[in-house]
Amino acid sequence: MMKNFLILLKREFKLFFKDTTLLSVFILAPVLYAVIFGFVYSEGKLQDLPVIVVDQDNTPLSNQLIDMLNDNEKLKVVEVKYDNIGTNDDLLKYKAVIVVVIPERFEASVLQKRYPEINTYINTTNLLTANMASQGVQTTLGTFNAGIDIQSLKKTGKNNIQAASQYEPFKVNYIRLFNESGNYLSYMWPGVLAVILQQVLLLGLAVSFSREYENKTFNSELLNRTRSAFTAIMVKVLPFWILTVFTLGMFYMFHFIFKAPVPSPLGKYVVTTALFVGSISFLGVTVSALLPSSLKATQVLMLMATPAFIIGGYSWPLEAMPAGVRFLANIIPLTPFLNAHKLMLFQNAELYQVTEYLRHLVILLVVYGILAFAAVKIKMFRELRSKRREEEGNANS
Repeated sequence: MMKNFLILLKREFKLFFKDTTLLSVFILAPVLYAVIFGFVYSEGKLQDLPVIVVDQDNTPLSNQLIDMLNDNEKLKVVEVKYDNIGTNDDLLKYKAVIVVVIPERFEASVLQKRYPEINTYINTTNLLTANMASQGVQTTLGTFNAGIDIQSLKKTGKNNIQAASQYEPFKVNYIRLFNESGNYLSYMWPGVLAVILQQVLLLGLAVSFSREYENKTFNSELLNRTRSAFTAIMVKVLPFWILTVFTLGMFYMFHFIFKAPVPSPLGKYVVTTALFVGSISFLGVTVSALLPSSLKATQVLMLMATPAFIIGGYSWPLEAMPAGVRFLANIIPLTPFLNAHKLMLFQNAELYQVTEYLRHLVILLVVYGILAFAAVKIKMFRELRSKRREEEGNANS
C-alpha cells in the first residue's frame, strides 16, 4: 500500500515538473505577481495629488490659502489661474483631482463678515484619489477657516487662549487604530497574496484528474496502482501542498522587503492557512474529477475564483450585498480566510476571536473533501465497471 502510494507520488511530481506551463504558473507566477504588486503600492500613501486653484481674488488672503493647500502633503498645486475659463481642459492636461475656486472679493467679504463661498470641484473618476484629495482640501480649509475666526476674536481684545476656546468650546481628537498611517500597501497586501495563492492552486489542481482522463492514464496507470479514492486524491494534492510551503515562505520574506505587516506569531496563521489551502485544494479536485476536459475544469474554477476578492467582504462589506452574492461568497474559501486573516493581522486577534471564520473554513474543508472523494470514487467505479464489461465481452467472443 505505502509502496504504491510513494510510486504514485513520485509519478505526480514527474508529471508536475514535466509540465512547463504548470511549473511556471505555480512557481514563477506567485513571485512575479507579489513583486509587481509590492512595487505598485510601495509608497503606501498617496501624496502630491494635483490640484488646480482658480484665484479670482488674487489678494494676500487668497495667496495664503494657496500656500496652505500646497503645504498639505496630500496635495500639490499644479496651476494657479485667475479666471475660470478652460478649466475642464486643464483638468485633463494636469490630470488634476480637485479644482478649488476662490471667488472675487474673497478677502473683502471675509473682513466684512459676508461669509463668501469657496467651491471645490472633485474629479471622481478615481474614487480613491478623489477621497484622499478631498480629505486634504477639507483639512486645509478647516484650518484656514479656524485661523480667520481666531484672528477676528483676537481683534476684539481676547488673548490667544480665550480666542481659541471661544471658537472651539471643546476639542475632538481622532485617533486611528490598526494601520494608523493609512498605508494602502498594508491594507491590500494580505488580500492580494491570498488571491494569488488561490488562483495558482486552482489552476494547478484543475488539471489533476481531468488531465488523466484526456491522456487516458486514469485507468491504465492510476487505477492499476490504487483503487482507493482517498489515496488518489492525496497523491494529487500532496505535491501542491509541499510546494505551497515554499510559496508561503517567499511571501513571508516579501513582507519584510516591502515593509508590510508581518504575521506574528506564525502559529495562528498556520492554522487558518492550512484550512484555506486544504479547502481550496479539495474544491479544485472536485471540479477536476467531475469534468473530463482540463480546459473546462480550468474555466469553471476561474469563473468561480475571479470575483472572489470583490465579493469576499474584504473591501466591501458582505452585509451590503444581495443574498445571492453572499451565498456565492460564502462557498468560496477565500471569504472566511481573508476575514480571519485581516482581523489577526491588523487587530492582532487570537484564534478564539475568529472562531466563526475557522468554523466556516472547517465546514468548507469537510464539504469539498467529501465531494472530492465522492467524485473520484464514482469515476473509479464507472471505469472499473466499464473495464469488467470489456473483459467479459472479450471472454465471450
